[in-house]
Amino acid sequence: MYTTTIFPVTSHTTHVGPGSTFVAVQGYKEDGIRYIPQAIAQGAKKIVVQSDAIIPAEILELIKTRTIILERVDNARKALALLSAQAAGYPAQKLNIIGITGTKGKTSTCFILEHILRAAGKKTALLGTVKNSINGIEPLILSSEAYRRGNLTTPQPDYLHQFFKLCVEQEVEYVVMEVAAQALTLHRVEGIQFAGVIFTNFGQEHAEFYATLDDYFNAKCIIFKQIASNSICLINEDDEKGRQILQQNPQFQEFSLNGDVPFEWIRQAHHERLLNSVRPEPVEGSQEFRNESAHCCVHFQDNFYQFFCPALIGNFNNYNLLASVRMALELGIEPAAIEHSLQTFTGVPGRLEMYKLANGALGIIDYAHNPSSFQAVLSTLRGMTEQLIVVFGCGGDRDATKRPLMGALAAEYADLVVLTSDNPRSEDPATIIEQIYSGISKHAHEHVWHELDREKAIQQAYKHAKSGSIIALLGKGPDEYQQIGAVKYPFSEKAILKEL
Repeated sequence: MYTTTIFPVTSHTTHVGPGSTFVAVQGYKEDGIRYIPQAIAQGAKKIVVQSDAIIPAEILELIKTRTIILERVDNARKALALLSAQAAGYPAQKLNIIGITGTKGKTSTCFILEHILRAAGKKTALLGTVKNSINGIEPLILSSEAYRRGNLTTPQPDYLHQFFKLCVEQEVEYVVMEVAAQALTLHRVEGIQFAGVIFTNFGQEHAEFYATLDDYFNAKCIIFKQIASNSICLINEDDEKGRQILQQNPQFQEFSLNGDVPFEWIRQAHHERLLNSVRPEPVEGSQEFRNESAHCCVHFQDNFYQFFCPALIGNFNNYNLLASVRMALELGIEPAAIEHSLQTFTGVPGRLEMYKLANGALGIIDYAHNPSSFQAVLSTLRGMTEQLIVVFGCGGDRDATKRPLMGALAAEYADLVVLTSDNPRSEDPATIIEQIYSGISKHAHEHVWHELDREKAIQQAYKHAKSGSIIALLGKGPDEYQQIGAVKYPFSEKAILKEL
């Protein structure tokens, strides 16, 4: 079900077949020009290149002798998006696409909102960092190594429009998708009109791609140029950049945890909800780790509503919950249906996943990989235990400026920090660790260990833990691999925790 392997328009030879159009994109690591002969050998009948692209004489001769159409365009990335949409029959125009953007919270907000809509009886699709699904089923095109290899928050447009086409065929009404800043800068979502947008927050990230934070922020704001006339735009008013967006776009709607809900109403609703609710434990038999479930108060159409989600904890998840609930209400979902759906929500893969360990400690896996996410996650976990152990590294070939900041935050909140390897890619993992370590004050050094082997680092943390401790494994989240150089090796933190 939901299977396709050959795309009518594509930028990757894995999906070239008889009659395909191959768009030779000049990427940051690979130049699509060098793959033109392979695309032609696989049956491509049209080649699209950037107007200023230099094509070697032998490739030009091949194009001529095989009577291949050669088209030059001003922007190959835009052309890839627009031609992909055209070849698929413009499926995005037949869908209500809700885009979630921001530095953190995109994945969780997508999962919560999609669950609410599907539980309310809507046919939905999900597109994001962790998985892509249609009506709860992952389409087989995800098995393509070409598209797994990039692990893109927002897929390339050739894949994207084939996914949308499948959505239309399956009568999907709402597509909830993460929209990364790079996806906007690199035109992956070019031509898509969003029926709704949520802006979660803004913080330091992607200095490896954007020269300044302003460049990064401006990239995220491109999404507001791609909204439908009747779109619903929800902006986090508690975020400094969110307030800037609202000032510049007064027609947008805000959401806030510091809104105008009367305190007495909150106190009474909270009291009544506690008296009349039974909340499941996040981990069976782990009462000592219980923390307040994510909750929010919403003022909507002259009424006040209180919502709880037992599977989520932490103030940052209060924001993700609030944004999701507000969008669902704006889309016409009844409050009672939303409340019911939240009781069946089981959480987000790789986001505060909890595992009770044999020694009585709690292992937590989370994708936090930037300073703002560290602040949010570690401040939550600090209040849940008397001993917090943090195991983390930083990904290679990514923003290096955040590494010392993350080291400082880990040392501030944790009783023990074990610095280790993440996905070093082409960088030396020892160098990455030294950059993290440089942000840690000298008085905290005695509480910071180094262990390059991530599995051994986790085992060291476990040996030092006791009943009631929390071991937080940060950075990799749902990943089931570790990338060293260009190779991805099987690596599962879940499996390691289950063996402890």
